[in-house]
Amino acid sequence: MKRKRQKHTAAFKAKVALEAIREQTTIAEIARVYKLNPNLVHKWKAEAIERMAVVFEQGRASDDEALGAERETELLRKVGQLTLENDFLARGLARIR
Repeated sequence: MKRKRQKHTAAFKAKVALEAIREQTTIAEIARVYKLNPNLVHKWKAEAIERMAVVFEQGRASDDEALGAERETELLRKVGQLTLENDFLARGLARIR
C-alpha cells in the first residue's frame, strides 16, 4: 500500500529552516527530531537563505498592498449594501406612486 505524501505548512518549513540556519544542532539531528529527510532540511535552508532578501525588498510594499486590498474589500461591501438599500427604497417608492 502506498504511503500518502506529507504536506508541510509554510510555518513549519520556516521553523525547520531557521533552526538549520542557526546551526545550533546538525542537519541530521534536526531531520531526526522532525522525522524528515536531511536533504529536505538542506533544501528548505537554502531556499530560506535565497529568499531572505525578498522579505526586505517587498516588505513595505506588501504591507501597503494588504491595507489597500482590505480597504477595497470594505468599500465594495459598502457599495453592495448601499445598492441593496437603494433598490429596496426605490421599489417602496414605486408602490406609493
